[in-house]
Order: sequence, then structure tokens, then C-alpha cells
Amino acid sequence: MAELEGPAKTHGVGVFLELRKRLQTGLLIVGKNVASSPADVVVTGGESSLHIKTPKGELSLTLPAGVTFEQGSCTPTPAGDFCEEELHFRLRICVTRSPDEEASDSAMETLRAKETYCFHCQGCMTRLLEDREFKRVLPLPNCNWNAIVDDWCCHPDPFANRKLLPRAEDCLLGDTFLLLAKDGGCAETLTEEVSLIGSKDGPDSKKPCRRLALISCKSCSLVLGEAVAPETLKLYITQVVVEPAVGDRQPEASLNRSLFLQQTVAARLLGLSTSLSTFHFSIQTPDGKAFLLVWLLNGDSVTASVPESSLGCPDPHDPSPGAARALKLLYASPSDTGAQQRDIVTSWEANAIGHPVVLPLSVCEELLQVIDDSNSTLPASMCCMRSYELGSFKKEEKNVLSRRKEVEHSLV
Repeated sequence: MAELEGPAKTHGVGVFLELRKRLQTGLLIVGKNVASSPADVVVTGGESSLHIKTPKGELSLTLPAGVTFEQGSCTPTPAGDFCEEELHFRLRICVTRSPDEEASDSAMETLRAKETYCFHCQGCMTRLLEDREFKRVLPLPNCNWNAIVDDWCCHPDPFANRKLLPRAEDCLLGDTFLLLAKDGGCAETLTEEVSLIGSKDGPDSKKPCRRLALISCKSCSLVLGEAVAPETLKLYITQVVVEPAVGDRQPEASLNRSLFLQQTVAARLLGLSTSLSTFHFSIQTPDGKAFLLVWLLNGDSVTASVPESSLGCPDPHDPSPGAARALKLLYASPSDTGAQQRDIVTSWEANAIGHPVVLPLSVCEELLQVIDDSNSTLPASMCCMRSYELGSFKKEEKNVLSRRKEVEHSLV
């Protein structure tokens, strides 16, 4: 285990659990305010559940389907510099893998030609476009493709000053967005407003301001993307819900915004990590400014964090807490003023570390808030690592995907 360091910004973490499905191991951390010695903690398992008994009370955690605790495997382990604050335990789990273990339900992974899709605003679930059946669904080149175009061509760049735009029945997939043609109903559901990005008073004052035609939902004003050409929409995957148009099926209620954002970004980062063989990402705004530097650690974690205040007298009306699938990562924000954080940012910039992932400024701000919130639920021993902060994004549960697919098949 890597050495952890840095100041904690947690608030009364009582019990923290992290399971690693590939390694079939787990780490349990119990605060000294909950239990003063390892003998005070008793861990047992049930069917897809984990029971933790402490002097403060008994906690039952629901585990994902296929994950069970190996009875009698929980043993104390040293807590290092945090032995005065925390008790650490190692445990083993058994994992039964399902056929769709690595399946993805993100729009970027499921869009297919010759199938019909409907597009909804994630904020209010208003239908934004007429149902589309695409003749072609094509990936766009890597965002840095024009930097190596000279290696492709023996004559002057034929793509200079030209945009790659979709035809009427095309859908082009970027790293974080879809390009598709407008339809006749767009005037009823979308609004367009021109905005300037880049400030003459900023550090890049020599760069000219750029005009963006922002596209928003007419019903709830959520910014959805941009109009990159008079008849072409660029819709960010964090702002729209794309679903197969099956029979008379009604759209599901809009997911909690934070949860939808986490699941969508987690799925996309894992997809890019696999296809590009990289774990470093620079989340940027449309003007090219780095907003968040992300270093993926692992995507097989199952985590749960229960504050001390929830252990003694749980609300009988609240559902039992559960352990959720998560993408674990390290992160740093270029806006941080600390010397160590500035060194990280300088190193990433100097060595061109981090595949750029472009999202609207408002989404970048939401992501930073989400990841800071996840950091605040960690025990003090897990907040920081090598000057980075540690956080996570929640991933969609596979049993939810399976139920959704069953509904789709039943409607065909």
C-alpha cells in the first residue's frame, strides 16, 4: 500500500469499507471514536451483505450482487501514522462474475447504426429531437489528430480550416460529445445564445476571444452544447439522455444530477483509458484551459462510507446503507495555490501529461464539487497520496443495467 500523506478534511467518518473485486480483498477502517480496539469490532457476512458490530451499534451494508464476505477472514492490520485515530482491518471476499460484468450503458458505447434513438434533456427529461435512425455512427479522430496530419499527407494539409461535420443521417462521436444534424423541431425545444470565451484580462490575454453559439433546453435552460455550424449540434454526453426508442416506452425519471454526472464521466474515462492505454486525463473547458487533472487508479472498487453520527441511532425509515461500485482516482486542481499542487500542474503541462477531456465550464465545476465531496467522506489516512487528493466517481450498478435491458427486450 502506497504511503499516504497530507492534511485531512474529513468530518466524523465512522466506518469506511473498500473492496477490490479483481483482487478479492478488502480494507475496513473504523474510527477510534466508534471502537477503541480491534476486539470491539466483529465482522460477519450474509447473502450479499456485510455486518459490522461495534460498541456504537451494528451496521449492515448491502453488497453488490455476486459479492460475498469470506467468513472469518477479517484480521487487524497496522494503521501506520493514523493508529491513534483509526483501526484498520484486512478481509477477503468471494466474487461471482456475471456475463455483463464489464458492460457499459453509456451513450458513447451503445449507439449503433440502423437503430432508432430518442434524445432527452438530462435536467427535465424534455424530448429535444425527433427520434433518429442513423445510417452511420462514426468515431471522430482523436482531438489532437491535426497535430500529426503531416505524417499522413505528402501535400499541404487538405483539412486546414475545415470542420468535420455530420451528414443528415450521421452521428459523429467525440470523446465527450455527439455531433448530429438539427431537425425541424429544434426551434420548439432548443434556444441558442452567443457567448464569448477567453478573457482579454486573463493570463492568455494575447489570444483572441472566441464566439460560441451555446445551445440550451428551452424548458429548463440547461446548457446542452453548442451549434458548431448553422445546421449542426454538438451535444455533451453529460447533458443529454440517449435511449433506444422502443415501442411506446416512456422515458425514465431523470436521475439525480450528481449521480448521472458521476456515472457518465466514470464510464467515459474508463472507455478512453482502455482505448488509449492511458490513466491520465486533463479535464478542460472549451477554451482549452485545464480545470481538473485526474489520474485513474482502479475501476473495480466497491466502497461505502458511514459517518459516526449514523451508527448509533439509524433512522428506521432510511434504507440500509449499501456499498457502491466506484472509479477510484487521484486528482489535482490547477486553481489550488499550494506549492505541491502547483508543482503537479507544472509537471503535467511541461510533459504534456493527460489526455484532454473537454466539458462545459459549469460541468467542470460540478465535477470538482462532486469529487471534493467524495474526498470528504474518506478517513484521514486515505485523503491524500503523494500531494494528490484522492476521490471517486460512482459507477452504474450492473443489476440496474440488466433490469433496463429486460424491459427493452420485453417491449420489442
